[in-house]
Amino acid sequence: MDTRHPFLAAGGVLVALFALSACGTADAGEAPVEKRTFAFDGGALTIDSDDSELVITPADVDDVLVERQVDGWVVMGSGPDASWKLEGGRLTLRVDCDAVASHCEAVHRVQVPRDVAVTVENKDGDVTAEGFATPLKVRSDDGDVRVSASTGALDLGTKDGDLAVEGGTSAPQVLARSDDGDIRIALGAVPRRVDVVTKDGDIDVILPTAEYEATGASQDGDVRVDVPRRDGSEHSVSVRSDDGDIVVRTAN
Repeated sequence: MDTRHPFLAAGGVLVALFALSACGTADAGEAPVEKRTFAFDGGALTIDSDDSELVITPADVDDVLVERQVDGWVVMGSGPDASWKLEGGRLTLRVDCDAVASHCEAVHRVQVPRDVAVTVENKDGDVTAEGFATPLKVRSDDGDVRVSASTGALDLGTKDGDLAVEGGTSAPQVLARSDDGDIRIALGAVPRRVDVVTKDGDIDVILPTAEYEATGASQDGDVRVDVPRRDGSEHSVSVRSDDGDIVVRTAN
């Protein structure tokens, strides 16, 4: 049972609101850079992140290298408290802010060995990946996903955010899903398979000239499939949206 006087409780809320109005913004990009190397010996790595922007690249390294920047403030609580660990092929990155009011930001830059297949499980924050020749799987609950200059198979999904594949990517297979966000895919080489689905968002797919077994459908939106088409082609494109416009076109 809470025996505090209602005026005292209200005063606490007013103090918190006053402190909140006096606080500035968080800027992880201006925070000090912390670095750590995690010993790693395996062919697959899962990156488990929450409340952070992720930037992931393959590099000529033997272990997993992580840089982080964390900034923020809290009112009547604790944080930002950052932690990182790598166990059993799973890299866990956390930034906790537990307070009545808070604004915390973090950026993690992860370098992995070039021959490692990567899976990303991200709950809140944008994910950027560049230069992968190995399979890459990304799932984000809340944040944009961007992949560029990659040649390995891609399996990408976000529940709330835009998704983009571009910048010289020539993946043989691209699977892309978004519950609420636009999807843009631009490939530099003829793919074997492209499969794109969004519940609420526009889709724009740009492909090199070739004959495709291509289908497009939208329950509430315009559909334009403007690539050479041939049933039975070894190159397939399937694009579907519940609520959004669809364009499938060639780059030239």
